[in-house]
Amino acid sequence: MKRARSIAAIVAAIALTVTACGGEEAASSGATDPNSVSGTVTWWDTSDATNEAPAYGEIVASFQAKYPKIKVNHVNVPFDGASDKFKTAAQSGNGAPDVMRTDVGWTPTFAKLGYLQPLDGTTAVSAPEDYLPGAMETNKIDGKTYGVPAVTDTLALMYNKKLFEQAGITEPPTTWEQVRTSAQQIEQKVPGTTGIFVHADAYYLLPFVYGQSGDFVDEAAKKITIGTEQVLAAVNTAKDLAADGTGATDPGSNGYTNMQNGFKNGTTAMVLNGPWATRDYFSGSAFTDRANLGVAPIPAGPSGKGGPVGGHNLTIYAGSQNLDASYLFVDFMTSAENQAKVAAKNNTMPTRASVYELPEIKANPVIAAFQQPQAEARPRPKAPGSGDLYDMLTPYYQQIMGGQVAAQDGLQQAQQKSDGYVPGFAS
Repeated sequence: MKRARSIAAIVAAIALTVTACGGEEAASSGATDPNSVSGTVTWWDTSDATNEAPAYGEIVASFQAKYPKIKVNHVNVPFDGASDKFKTAAQSGNGAPDVMRTDVGWTPTFAKLGYLQPLDGTTAVSAPEDYLPGAMETNKIDGKTYGVPAVTDTLALMYNKKLFEQAGITEPPTTWEQVRTSAQQIEQKVPGTTGIFVHADAYYLLPFVYGQSGDFVDEAAKKITIGTEQVLAAVNTAKDLAADGTGATDPGSNGYTNMQNGFKNGTTAMVLNGPWATRDYFSGSAFTDRANLGVAPIPAGPSGKGGPVGGHNLTIYAGSQNLDASYLFVDFMTSAENQAKVAAKNNTMPTRASVYELPEIKANPVIAAFQQPQAEARPRPKAPGSGDLYDMLTPYYQQIMGGQVAAQDGLQQAQQKSDGYVPGFAS
């Protein structure tokens, strides 16, 4: 799938639009005097508690200083399981947060279930013309806006430049076959290293699936497509890269942590990951010299390439008793100034075009390196429930990668299990 416009081009186009609009603000609702608003906003922050959440904590403190009548209950909720936790609380009407950091794949599902407050015309959505169109589009469901984009991202191929040099590799691989060859060469030339770590998680399988021109959902045909030949070929590519002599995987609960540790400590040469992971990598011995971190676009498969468009929106619970305070909180957290602060600390991709024009953001090597992978990224299906397929598929994918079940059998079992996950879609 071709995406001809880079982030830089989109930013330039939006900058002209912002200028033409004369900086008009979005219509507002709620209290006319923000300083008269009081209440408590419970915010479920699903970012990494160690490497990302501290930056958000600083902004929360700034918000409370600006609005002393509003208390923010900042709760760090582990990303894994957060979707189900929110749905359970919202369905029961007890314990749901006022504001949630919601994965872009969850937003359509929550909205369709009636759990999200529409934000059109509220103070939560200021200067909407400044947002990157792709990021903003993840919040549009049935003509209404149900969230505000806080961060966008995708996956890329990250590699250790020193290990590449020691193995005599001068350029990052551009195809999965080149990844396999490079990984084998590294393991042969640099004893004790792992060529590539393949994370056994369904979301991280998507680049392999896209390389086969596949997906887990066919929106046009209204069908779940986990059991297709394209997904099977993708899984076999991933298994091949994790084979002895080429790479490794860990289908257990500590797989992600082990991937992170191996890469940042210099025993793993390549991983697939997003910009959010770089702060953790820079804490490791392999990247005390940050220039040693290489970032390249997702390698191509036989008939496609690219990673998934990821990121998070800030959404507001429809049953919130603190809507005015929540609107102000979301607007504050997603302002250009605060997006720039988060990007600088966490090396994440902003969703406002104007932030990319700031000198400190232009000078950030991680953000610069991710612009091409982001431009090549593929939007995920917006069908409600499709985002839940990743958690459903992951155990089956882990069994396949661990050798407990044949790839075709595991995918067929997952296909059968998917029945009912995406309303109106055949399994």
